[in-house]
Amino acid sequence: MSPVLRLLLRILGFGALVAGGLVVALLALAAALLLGPLVFWVAWNVLDFASAVGLPELGFWGIVLATLFLVASWFGKVVIAGIVFLVDPSWFHGSARVHWPEPTFRNFVAVALLALLAARPHSHAHKGTARRARS
Repeated sequence: MSPVLRLLLRILGFGALVAGGLVVALLALAAALLLGPLVFWVAWNVLDFASAVGLPELGFWGIVLATLFLVASWFGKVVIAGIVFLVDPSWFHGSARVHWPEPTFRNFVAVALLALLAARPHSHAHKGTARRARS
């Protein structure tokens, strides 16, 4: 095999490896962006947790904003509240009669799904590294 052909095959092989890794990373990002609102939609609208606590069902943008609100940091929550206030200030004047849901398995699953979205294990992972770095 000629050295030029061998070099070309090495370059193409490395390029395919990089392209494959990039595709996998983009698919994982797309799945994460689509999976969060889907989980919230299932818990809120399909399992009917909204009516279980006395709140209305949410549309598409309400689900997206609520999902972002659950997974965002404190600063992200403030930004989302500011955006909602600037776009539709009358939204904050609404009222609802919120109550504790009935202790059913369906409501338990809905709460577990919402807690799954709100849980951020990566925020706890950095606490131990700061202590080790100072030692």
